[in-house]
Amino acid sequence: MDPDAVAKAFVDHYYSTFDTNRNNLGNLYQEASMLSFEGQKIQGAHNIVAKLTSLPFHQCQHSITTVDCQPSGVGAGVLVFVSGNLQLAGEQHALKFSQMFHLMPSQQGSYYVLNDIFRLNYA
Repeated sequence: MDPDAVAKAFVDHYYSTFDTNRNNLGNLYQEASMLSFEGQKIQGAHNIVAKLTSLPFHQCQHSITTVDCQPSGVGAGVLVFVSGNLQLAGEQHALKFSQMFHLMPSQQGSYYVLNDIFRLNYA
């Protein structure tokens, strides 16, 4: 397993899916998965997708600045830390964000998100 290749493939897939159809993110999470979104904790794939699809904007575009990753040492997992900009439709200025994912191998041979922490970065 190459953590850099896993992280790059995951980040490309996650943000392109988020930007085009957030409903399709459900297969990246399981019932044990947890999302911390601006301090609010949400558990389970269905609840996480419900949170992401209820956000008060319909169109956005992520622009990734950095992707850092490390093998987690637990169950062949991968830690992925992302920073970038989030451009909302109709807004002049992009929002800076950071997001951390703890990816774990699934029984199907791919990876799922066990932990997901998202924060907007205010200057």
